[in-house]
Amino acid sequence: MAKSPSSRLPRESGSGQRRVTLRSSEGSRAFILEQLSGLRDLIPKPMFGGLGLYADGVFFGLVARDRLYLKVDDSNRARFERAGSAPFRPQADRPFTMSYWDVPADVLEDADELLVWARTAIAVAQSVPVKPRQRPTRAGLAARKRPSSR
Repeated sequence: MAKSPSSRLPRESGSGQRRVTLRSSEGSRAFILEQLSGLRDLIPKPMFGGLGLYADGVFFGLVARDRLYLKVDDSNRARFERAGSAPFRPQADRPFTMSYWDVPADVLEDADELLVWARTAIAVAQSVPVKPRQRPTRAGLAARKRPSSR
């Protein structure tokens, strides 16, 4: 059964906001994972219809909307800029970007070169200090459980 055009439109959540989908085709996901198969301990995890990519205990990339994005900082940003890449934008209609940039097609098609870029992205992700998770206080937990007086 074919989907109606309206079923392909962004859906609104109960709050009236659009839900973001990072959906990629199965073919794109399979190709990208095959190209990255030379990475030790690669763990893809589903994420909003796309994939989050983990290796060596860090989140270093994502597959979204049939594109591969890798973690970027000042040490590797110029390489992405020279290649004409752009930062990941979770919502195309908003200016917010993240420190993940799309991988150029010629790099994506060359598995050996892609592994160089991916290993650099892993090193970038490992260089980011991990913030310790704060445990909620009893008072904070109690406040969450209290019904609002509205």
